Amino acid sequence: MRHTYPIPAPLFDTLEHLSDTPKPVYDYLQALNIPAASQEFKLCFEFLKSYGNSMDTFTAYRREIERLLHWAWLICKKPLKEISRNEIRDYLQFVSAPPKSWIATKNVDRFISDGMGQRKPNPDWRPFVVRISKINRMHGKTVNKDDYQLSNKSMEAIFAALSSLFTFLQQENYLDVNPISLIRQKKGYIQRQQTRKVTRKLSKLQWLHVINAAEEMAKSDPQHQRTLFLMSAFYLLGLRISELAYAPGRIAAMGNFAPDKEGLWWYTTVGKGNKLRDIAVPNELLDSLKIYRESLGLSSLPSREEPTPLLPKIKGKQGLGSRQIRNIVQTVFDQAIHALLRQHKKDEAEDLATATVHWLRHTAISTDVEFRPREHIRDDVGHENASTMDKYIDIDRIARHQSAQHKQLRPDHKETTDPTKNKLS
Repeated sequence: MRHTYPIPAPLFDTLEHLSDTPKPVYDYLQALNIPAASQEFKLCFEFLKSYGNSMDTFTAYRREIERLLHWAWLICKKPLKEISRNEIRDYLQFVSAPPKSWIATKNVDRFISDGMGQRKPNPDWRPFVVRISKINRMHGKTVNKDDYQLSNKSMEAIFAALSSLFTFLQQENYLDVNPISLIRQKKGYIQRQQTRKVTRKLSKLQWLHVINAAEEMAKSDPQHQRTLFLMSAFYLLGLRISELAYAPGRIAAMGNFAPDKEGLWWYTTVGKGNKLRDIAVPNELLDSLKIYRESLGLSSLPSREEPTPLLPKIKGKQGLGSRQIRNIVQTVFDQAIHALLRQHKKDEAEDLATATVHWLRHTAISTDVEFRPREHIRDDVGHENASTMDKYIDIDRIARHQSAQHKQLRPDHKETTDPTKNKLS
């Protein structure tokens, strides 16, 4: 008889609505019959709120904390403070193969608004999501919960999030020990790479088709001038998606573009680690900004500290969020994939089908290292060390590959005919 697991409900809303916890969440906590559940919810709420200035970290930690809480409360039926090191090991096995009732086949919002503007839990939400690669989708494969697989990167994210959470709970005098720190053989869960992995980036042919697709979209519909500018900004500035997306307390505005006293234009943004930096704006992007602004009915260049969202929604006053930006980029990628397939460039098309938005940043940096000083690139893209740029250079890999070409399947002819060699002593 198959075990039936209770269906978990979402606990934490988006940053924008985080402080307005709906009543159904409190009702859910009360129904758990875990005396410490409400206290643990409040502690986790405060922990997540502390990452309000880092949307990506908040999103990743929220996902892992909700999974852990539901497992502790619904499966173990005990609070976090009673979870031991051995039970954390059980949890790591659990997230590798969660029950199908806890798996969704698509991403949905945790909470939705009712007709009265009140937030309520989305009944379709689940803690885990099975995904299908874009290339498999192109070949007609459908999503199947049996295909759920936890990646090595996801396991790394679990250790990072839970270790931070348990450390916080220790500092709040709620826990005596951090059970994650007691797990000595973490390499049993996280695979290590012998060498640095290949940086995922677009080839010159792929990028040419991507930017051509964006330009064609802009020609056919003026609203896609925003799309063209977005793709241009990713490539010419080497930005992360969080440096263009709208988020509470961090708004990408037109006024982020401004000239200095020498008349040189810079784009100011807040990057990883909440660090403010200026990025040199190439002339071509400045020209693209002028065309884009004129399509919005604005002056050709922004005024200093102009608050207009850099990527305004078609409807609404706010700027585009990360998910909306990803959708736009994917639309451009799809157009480029179809163009490559029409030209019988199947390998390039299938590789592009695996690309993500972050590949654009890698592509931009990889192009820059061909002709710009590393120190200049380091400061523009927000890396701590110029040596970080080494991972964008494939010379070492090329040399390693070339040296392997001398290996032969059959031994050298001279060695096989010389009677003085290969004799047993």
